[in-house]
Amino acid sequence: MKDKIALMCKALSDENRLTILELLVKGETCGCTLIDKLPISQPTLSYHLNLLNEVGLTRVTKEGTWKKYKVDKEQIDVIITYLEELKHLEGMCDIV
Repeated sequence: MKDKIALMCKALSDENRLTILELLVKGETCGCTLIDKLPISQPTLSYHLNLLNEVGLTRVTKEGTWKKYKVDKEQIDVIITYLEELKHLEGMCDIV
């Protein structure tokens, strides 16, 4: 589980990917609508979308030749739950 959270956190460490998630959380859309709102090239957008999909932060559905992306909110909840649990581990360390 920690390895999956680590991969998601790495994906979240890029400002462009954070912006992409912010745009996608508003609703499912294709890359063609995202590219107009970002200061990156289409190949770079594809790279970021593929990475977000690989780590599970987004889901992709195909409609003909179009790919539509949306945020997987359940995976966002996984990160939030982990951070909430982490916050409550105080005083439980056994390191000498």
